[in-house]
Amino acid sequence: MPKGSPELTAARREEIITACETLYQTMSFKDITIKEIGAVTSFTRTSIYNYFQTKEEIFLALMQREYDQWAQEVSALTQTHETMTAEAFADALARSLETHQQLLKLLAMNHYDMEEHSRPERLTEFKVAYGASLDAVRGCLERFFPETDVQRFLFVFFPFLFGVYPYAVATDKQLEAMREAGMDFRMHSIYELIYACVMQLLEGGTS
Repeated sequence: MPKGSPELTAARREEIITACETLYQTMSFKDITIKEIGAVTSFTRTSIYNYFQTKEEIFLALMQREYDQWAQEVSALTQTHETMTAEAFADALARSLETHQQLLKLLAMNHYDMEEHSRPERLTEFKVAYGASLDAVRGCLERFFPETDVQRFLFVFFPFLFGVYPYAVATDKQLEAMREAGMDFRMHSIYELIYACVMQLLEGGTS
């Protein structure tokens, strides 16, 4: 790690992560390189290696940031509501994830590669953020739905998130292929998928 204030180190890490995020909006994971990321930061490509050893570590940090932000949003529900109906909670959870489409995209498409090609300490930092999101949802369930089987909800809901993005977002090529295959389909939004899942789990998830 380079010498400098913790504030400078944090600011440079954030700049690298944000540069990666910007590129990911128009480029595929495989096409993004550290050279590409360096081209849109204020310092040299070689300086990036002082903070991240691989592009996968940068993407993992991006997903960590997404989990941190989402966990804060979910945790806030227990601070701003005394009670919530199943419909209100499903709506809040669905809307929160709707604004984190990037998290769902990373989960669906590149999660394994990011974890496989990151150093153990970076992976541990990420798992802390992931754990915080589990705790945030668990806290809401224990507060608002004490009769719900919390472990069952978490066991189903979090793996379910890995499949949301492909069912909500399709390329023109994928849509054309489904039409050519004669598939009877309708794309559903992230909100619709999350809301339906949460409602099913709450309605059928009492212990």
